[in-house]
Amino acid sequence: MYNINVMGIRRAFLLVITFIFLCSPCLAIKIGLQTHVNRTFLGASTKAEIINCDTNKLIFVMEKMKGYELKPYRGVIAIKVDGQWKKMNASKIVIKPEPNGFVSVKRKWYRGHFKVINDGLGLTVINDIPLEKYLQGVVPSEMPSSWEHEAHKAQAIAARSYAIANKGKRAKYGYDLKDTPEDQAYGGASAEKSNTNDAVTETAGIVLVCQGKIVPAYYSASAGGRTNTGGQVWSKDLPFLKSVPSFDEGIKKNGHGVGMSQYGANNLAKRGYNGYQILKYFYANTKFAKIRNEY
Repeated sequence: MYNINVMGIRRAFLLVITFIFLCSPCLAIKIGLQTHVNRTFLGASTKAEIINCDTNKLIFVMEKMKGYELKPYRGVIAIKVDGQWKKMNASKIVIKPEPNGFVSVKRKWYRGHFKVINDGLGLTVINDIPLEKYLQGVVPSEMPSSWEHEAHKAQAIAARSYAIANKGKRAKYGYDLKDTPEDQAYGGASAEKSNTNDAVTETAGIVLVCQGKIVPAYYSASAGGRTNTGGQVWSKDLPFLKSVPSFDEGIKKNGHGVGMSQYGANNLAKRGYNGYQILKYFYANTKFAKIRNEY
């Protein structure tokens, strides 16, 4: 899928980035917001079309800033409109707001399109969104927006690498990743901050690679003084995960402690490390590469 030619980073931390060519003109990711629920409540900031996935035909138009309830019904999806339930005769629908519109789910606003699926076990709600827009909702959800900007940049690259390396991880549910810390915390557009959006933009497309592959750049809040190897936690050693001082002394261990310590990243940024130096410290034998679209 990927054609990688990596030159890496010099000892003086002068960044040398090569390119990974993707076949898709826009790398998108599918995020599961709800799985097998009996009810879901949706709205949109603009008018939004509900389209049958199987026939590609318009079913219904949601009004601007109006809430709707959906439920599974006899193998398809039903929508509650002005107090009345209406069967949509579709088991899979796509919700498309107008350009620059947002969709509301779980009391949060999200960018992108949405798919709702009734697979017989309940409704699954999926946010289909460009990767870089997804990251805008991840960075401030995973790391306080008040922290150092270089720590935010390290977080953006780690999160981008993790997301790409784990695409398809939860394919049996129809999406790639969950929106929780079980994968990566994702708060949608409601979570975005201008400074963390800048960190995503400034590192756009940059990922960590090891032995020619994008790495799942594991991270946790704190490691309690020293990071763990993959073997210590999962009985599987990985070449990019070594045990190093985590620079989060005094902070109680929170998470698996593998890879980057988020508290440690912020402390290193306070000491003058840039985002790339932080990542090179926590992830051994890695180099940087940049994804770009192939047209």
